[in-house]
Amino acid sequence: MRTPALLVACLMAATLPAAPEKIEMAGYLLVPTERVPETYDAGFSIYAAAWPLLNQYPGHRFQTGLFGTWMHPQYPKDAKPKDLYNDIEGGLGWWRDTHFPTTTPKFIMGGVGVNFYDIANGPGYGRGTWEDPRGLYGVAQLTPWLLFPLDGLNLKQGVNGELFGYGYLPMPFAQPKTKTEGKDVPTGDNCWTLFLNSANFKGPVCFFTPNFWARAALRNPAVAGQMLDSRGSDPNKHFQMETQYVPAAQAKDEKGETYARVAPTSFPVGADGTTVVLHRLTSYDRRAMYDGVKAWFDGGPVATGAVNPAGAYLQNFKNNGGSTWSIYKQGTKREAKPGLDWKAFATPHSPDPQTYGYKWNAELVSRSRPGLVTLPEYYPPRRFREERPLERGDVEGCPGRDRPDADEFRAPGGKAAVAAGDPARRKDDLEDPRSEGRSVQGLPRRR
Repeated sequence: MRTPALLVACLMAATLPAAPEKIEMAGYLLVPTERVPETYDAGFSIYAAAWPLLNQYPGHRFQTGLFGTWMHPQYPKDAKPKDLYNDIEGGLGWWRDTHFPTTTPKFIMGGVGVNFYDIANGPGYGRGTWEDPRGLYGVAQLTPWLLFPLDGLNLKQGVNGELFGYGYLPMPFAQPKTKTEGKDVPTGDNCWTLFLNSANFKGPVCFFTPNFWARAALRNPAVAGQMLDSRGSDPNKHFQMETQYVPAAQAKDEKGETYARVAPTSFPVGADGTTVVLHRLTSYDRRAMYDGVKAWFDGGPVATGAVNPAGAYLQNFKNNGGSTWSIYKQGTKREAKPGLDWKAFATPHSPDPQTYGYKWNAELVSRSRPGLVTLPEYYPPRRFREERPLERGDVEGCPGRDRPDADEFRAPGGKAAVAAGDPARRKDDLEDPRSEGRSVQGLPRRR
């Protein structure tokens, strides 16, 4: 007698492992710094490492910055306004609204108007529509030599640990006004200007118009004079790597224990096996550049364009740091998210006071890709505690071990990542038409 087909199907289902469940990794990598005197309120510059965090682009839900900062307005001590978030928080990374993503990071400006109502990421690139602009007009182009693309500034494809220098300083390109868009609310004169220092471009690129910040006072006149159009920058900023989503999956083994796997996540390493992520954090006062340019505009000698070192303060790193990276299901409450035991495989490393990076535990990380160290992928049975990764010799029995290119980590539809050197990639997959094929090359990595 033949076994009924339904019984066969049930028996097969009972023996097959359950499909992996999609989860995620997110959190912050924390970089400690010494404090800066409050008088250095005229912007900053940093050198940040650029590299491909994942070896393939996993789809538009993927969002993470690389190491960067948040530049907020400066307020008197104990007088910070409530419910008035505004800053410049762009940098290197990947974002959900990117139209032409690549495995190589892009750069955006990341200007945030009050409580994210307005967002400006570059010239003609921001929130809203042309009929209702909420950031589209927020940035003005300066240089004719580097046209900022509508989808973020491209770096040379394949960068791997090179340092990308950028910063924002106020320039005297505008006059303060008593009216904003015809209404009796003032607009300040701070034109926060993006400067780049890379292998093939150095100098100012574009600037946030004062109106981008001040127009919030059209909705609420009480906030006039409280934003970056009118105030200096707070020199004591947070330096971190913010990760909102890296794909991960969990599955049960034959004993019913649940293991987690994270998409292969990598960091660049130099010849000595260490990683540099940030270098030369510098804060400025108005002597650095503003005063010289203002004197020139007022009829004085032509400004040289060089930074006046008397107005620059080089900030030191502290040789510690931490992580809030966690692996969890979407919707998990914060207190229930088990944190990664980051310090089990990464140790903060400062080869000098102006440089920050990591040393790695060779027992837990791998060097399967040239110039990169790949973090642990597998984590033991899921419990709400700090999770130490499995050592390489212990992962053979993990569910999904036989699927090195798991579908959970690919872009929807199985589309491969747009990667450097891929002969099948199309030009319009990489570059917005306005970029004219230009990309910015990073400076050589610091070893």
